[in-house]
Amino acid sequence: MGFKCGIVGLPNVGKSTLFNALTETASAEAANYPFCTIEPNTGIVSVPDKRLIELSDLAKSQKIIPAQMQFVDIAGLVSGASKGEGLGNKFLSHIREVDAIIHVLRCFEDPDITHVENNINPLRDAEIIETELMLADIESLDRQIQNLTKKAKTNDQDAKSDLVLMNELYALLSEGKPIRLGNFTDEKVKQYKSFNLLTSKPILYVCNVDENDAASGNSFTKNIYEKAKNENCEAVIISGSIEAEIALLEYDEKNDFLRDLNLEESGLSRLIKAGFSLLDLITFFTIGPKEARAWTLKKNSTAPRAAGVIHTDFEKGFIRAETISCDDYLKYKSEQAAKDAGRVRIEGADYLVKDGDVFHFRFNV
Repeated sequence: MGFKCGIVGLPNVGKSTLFNALTETASAEAANYPFCTIEPNTGIVSVPDKRLIELSDLAKSQKIIPAQMQFVDIAGLVSGASKGEGLGNKFLSHIREVDAIIHVLRCFEDPDITHVENNINPLRDAEIIETELMLADIESLDRQIQNLTKKAKTNDQDAKSDLVLMNELYALLSEGKPIRLGNFTDEKVKQYKSFNLLTSKPILYVCNVDENDAASGNSFTKNIYEKAKNENCEAVIISGSIEAEIALLEYDEKNDFLRDLNLEESGLSRLIKAGFSLLDLITFFTIGPKEARAWTLKKNSTAPRAAGVIHTDFEKGFIRAETISCDDYLKYKSEQAAKDAGRVRIEGADYLVKDGDVFHFRFNV
């Protein structure tokens, strides 16, 4: 399960508090001083999905296994991180290992919690982190361009192609624009992903607010939502203090607690779902009396690729997929009833999996 979201931000914005709540552990020390997290903490969390619960109830499954994602809590970056300030080089290398970035921004006032810039301005904070990531990318491209220039002189066509694109990326970064905001073809996006540049990764902004602003946000979050809209990405409002309390409650108590705060679901549930979307993932299901299970797959993947997520032998020996949409399964209340209604489809190797498909794979090993 290799999909990782890295949680980044300035010190004291609430990253470790959110991580602790996400994983429902205290493995990441949340303290009121910078760099309390020196090594990145990794937690595996379940993706909330009501469909899985409903499907398991209908199938009377003995076990429920939700889809999962990894979250990595990375220590707070500061201005100058790209030059090594605050152990910045080490922390930036941790960001290179994740698939997407969860950028936590402090959107609350609290005189008891210090801020490294001495006042609250989440737009400025976002710019500080973005600038450090861009500077790190420029430095990385400098090294890669030097190496490729030598190869290109030997008439290496791949090196020549990469060199042209790297110079385009360098020019974009020099204008103060992150790579993800560049106007590139799908082919070039696929090409530059192999360069492992920080600002090429998708990003989600998380506005950490106090309890009173958890439902409706505040002027700080309004600015961040506008920024996210301009960048064609998403933002989520979360109250770290609320999520820390929720993490300690039983399931039924959580729902009552959320209702009292006029919240339909926890901020962390929204964060996990947004992270799932950020990584361009979908869910398919395998449902039976022994277990109901949700599986994670990239969008626009074929049925054999989905089978391979379960076991590589399933993909190698794929014959066909018996498929029911989740909506049909829930509508007809059972697999057999859906089959009797003619809602079971037989799909071949070129079928593109849809979110919510319920599969039985036929294969020959």
